[in-house]
Amino acid sequence: MAEPYSPDDILASFHPIVKQWFESRFKAFAPPQRFSILNIRNRLNTLISSPTGSGKTLSAFLAILNELVSFSEDKSLEDKVYCIYISPLKALANDIKRNLLDPLKQMEEQAGHKLGIRVGIRTGDTTPSEKQAMLKHPPHILITTPESFAIMLSTTRFREKLISTQWVVIDEIHALASSKRGSHLSLSMERLQSQTYFTRIGLSATVAPLDEVARFLVGYDHDKQDFRDCRIVDVNYAKQLDLKVLSPVENMMKATYAELNDSTYRIIDDLVQGHKTTLIFTNTRSATERVVHHLKDRYPQHYTELEVEEDEAEEEMERAYEGVDRAFAKDGSKASYKASQRSLPSKSSEPHPLPRSLIGAHHGSLSKEHRLSVEEKLKRGELRVVVSSTSLELGIDIGYIDLVILLGSPKSVARALQRIGRSGHQLHEKAVGRIIVLDRDDLVECSVLLKTALERKIDRISIPKNCADVLAQQILGIALEEVRSSEATSAKDGSRPLAPKHVDEVFKIVKSSYTFRELEKPKFMEIVKYLSGEYASLEERNVYAKIWYEEESGMMGKKGKLTRVIYMTNIGTIPDETNIKVKIQDHLVGFIAEPFLEKLKRGDVFVLGGNTYEFQFTRGMTAYVKASVNRPPTVPSWYSEMLPLSYDLALEIQRFRRLMEENLTYNTRKEDVLSFINSYLYVDSYGANSIYEYFSEQYKYAEIPNDKKILIEHYADGSKKRVIFHTLYGRRVNDVLSRAVAFAISKIHKKDVELGISDNGFYLAFDKSIQATRAFNAIKSQDLRKVMRYALDATEVLRRRFRHCAARALMILRNYKGNRKSVGKQQMSSRLLLGAVKRISPDFPILEEARREVLEDLMDIAHAEEVLTQIEEGKIQVKEAFTDIPSPFAFNLMLMGYSDIMKMEDKLEFLRRMHNMVLAKIEMKERRKTSLDRA
Repeated sequence: MAEPYSPDDILASFHPIVKQWFESRFKAFAPPQRFSILNIRNRLNTLISSPTGSGKTLSAFLAILNELVSFSEDKSLEDKVYCIYISPLKALANDIKRNLLDPLKQMEEQAGHKLGIRVGIRTGDTTPSEKQAMLKHPPHILITTPESFAIMLSTTRFREKLISTQWVVIDEIHALASSKRGSHLSLSMERLQSQTYFTRIGLSATVAPLDEVARFLVGYDHDKQDFRDCRIVDVNYAKQLDLKVLSPVENMMKATYAELNDSTYRIIDDLVQGHKTTLIFTNTRSATERVVHHLKDRYPQHYTELEVEEDEAEEEMERAYEGVDRAFAKDGSKASYKASQRSLPSKSSEPHPLPRSLIGAHHGSLSKEHRLSVEEKLKRGELRVVVSSTSLELGIDIGYIDLVILLGSPKSVARALQRIGRSGHQLHEKAVGRIIVLDRDDLVECSVLLKTALERKIDRISIPKNCADVLAQQILGIALEEVRSSEATSAKDGSRPLAPKHVDEVFKIVKSSYTFRELEKPKFMEIVKYLSGEYASLEERNVYAKIWYEEESGMMGKKGKLTRVIYMTNIGTIPDETNIKVKIQDHLVGFIAEPFLEKLKRGDVFVLGGNTYEFQFTRGMTAYVKASVNRPPTVPSWYSEMLPLSYDLALEIQRFRRLMEENLTYNTRKEDVLSFINSYLYVDSYGANSIYEYFSEQYKYAEIPNDKKILIEHYADGSKKRVIFHTLYGRRVNDVLSRAVAFAISKIHKKDVELGISDNGFYLAFDKSIQATRAFNAIKSQDLRKVMRYALDATEVLRRRFRHCAARALMILRNYKGNRKSVGKQQMSSRLLLGAVKRISPDFPILEEARREVLEDLMDIAHAEEVLTQIEEGKIQVKEAFTDIPSPFAFNLMLMGYSDIMKMEDKLEFLRRMHNMVLAKIEMKERRKTSLDRA
């Protein structure tokens, strides 16, 4: 949409009660409201993309509330669901209920009578009695989650309340679309669409590409042979941004650990003291706890205040006086009574003050009760600062925030804007964000991120396609649907008969979903055959038919008495995870998180409890290791928690690298290069100087890798030969490239290589010279998927992801007959099941889905193929460098594993020594060049 509607036209569409309410509380319509309210009133599908706090939620609900108020006043409001609001978070659902009930209450006060508009929540926390009450009096606006929505579609009695739905609102659609929850929801929407026509409304923070998210929202219309129409409201310009990158010290390579640490916390404290309420984002849970501890420890006077617990103090005083009264009653002596009274505090005296913390931590490892307590205190203004990892990114109402601090890079422009958008939670207020960088890579990354954020270049999200496990779950859900009561012929027992469906009808519903639009009929039929029990050998692993299917008639339906219960108790896409035991033979060493285990390959070294261990293999939920004293860690403990750098932002950084190389080639004066840096980036003088020094050193010592040039750097580290690939494409792309190269090398040398991965590249290590460049050049884009299939075949990540997919496809039941299957038992079942499906076919659909999930969702094979294609077309050069010491751009990659065994001050000292050695090499090089020039 290019032009908004006029405010007069919007107001003219309002019922008098709604109009009076709006005008009494708002001076004008917010930009998203001017674009969208009349769309929704006119039943036009609408995607609203705007910053947090810009009024998009009210944009969706004003038109809907207006209609419901009109129905209420006309006495035509029926006992049915008119609007379904779907939220990815239960906490967000509770916020929305509050934010809808308040306006309704205010409208009723203005009208002078009850409107009778009901708002209800149905999630996994809803009690059976509440569900029963909803059947008698269904909410007119139903707030739910994707999983509960799918359950309701297959719940016989409640489904009848949904078949007249007029609006479906999906909040935080950007967070859902990029995951299997979104794929699942997309199919649920099409299931509802097959019963009734409704208007779809998507609410999103800053997201790209908007046209693809819009197609995800509305789905495909088979009659039109095109995607359904959708109005796109893009008002991300509506909120002003005040963003800065802060470097804590003038020169990061010369500063000591104490100087860097002191300066960082001093900057944080100064920023917090200069604002009312601050939200600090870190990238890991451990960093969240560390920041809270340091701020409390260093500045106790700023993060603790004395408060009076009046209720407790009064109770204590009353108990004291009651004790004196009892003593008098027992003794009866006036003198003893007076003596006792003199020892009591005066009732008019102030109670003793108690310390209260003004800082809180909020992350996923903390209890639900703790997180809710922090959120409520934040809303009430009782906290000066809250430190979070990722748990406060989505739009939960946390009250007024006037500053957001990001410690380190958020790794994507969209995430940065989402986090910083939590500040200035009113449309007219600026979103104020400060990014504090902790090393030179971080400085470059955040400076480029800031530029792209201010220029509104948003990273593109990736929407999963043709997820076979989700498809299996939803086909069963469709088979469980029953005919409407008006169409059903009652059976003798009064039950409603099932409505068998033709397989082509089900396929048409599935193909209406954007996420399954490209699904081919044979792939669909493979899932139908699996669900109908065609693979009899799976019964040995307790996988039984859940539907019946007649090939001649093409009809299908539910099979088995317990199928409905199995579906209802195992629905959803979020996998169960737990901690993994780590053992040396039978001796328990400790525990690691399951996502961390996924990253391990045989021979990888990691730190646990201060000791280093080499990973061997797993059995069930136990990882077996051996002590490793001679090798440094190859996988840091925080690796699985770290957010990956987005591919689009990586390309922007690579482009800046190329521009810097050009400037250093043609501008010999430092002032000229600094002038370019200051004109291109938004950095302070400290930052500009650090960037210049960093690039100048890399340029003089080796070469600057960029979007047109991959640098392969060889150097010897003692007895080991290391090869560093400077491929700044983000960790997801590098995961693919590194595994493919390592697989190729293992075939050449008949031995596995050591491997380390980061966003900026990857390294390989071997005990003799390796033909890394030959292996890299041998991998072709058209063969990459085949190579990766072999490379993944026996990996831990594929085994774990197969368990997740098998559980979604209901091959492994997490809940059965009231008993919950532990994750350990699920994994054991998965291991046996994996062998069974491989015997049926190495291309069994759920195993293929596990491979697809690893390569496309966890990794990024599409962009890895794009990189290889550009190499093949000559658009990207591959160059080699041979060095004695790693080049400056390689420092952090080489130190990645050491972070667990070196203290921070030792790591910085080690970096400083390497840096000084590089500077000495550069000086020797320049002296030699000068001598040659003279000669």
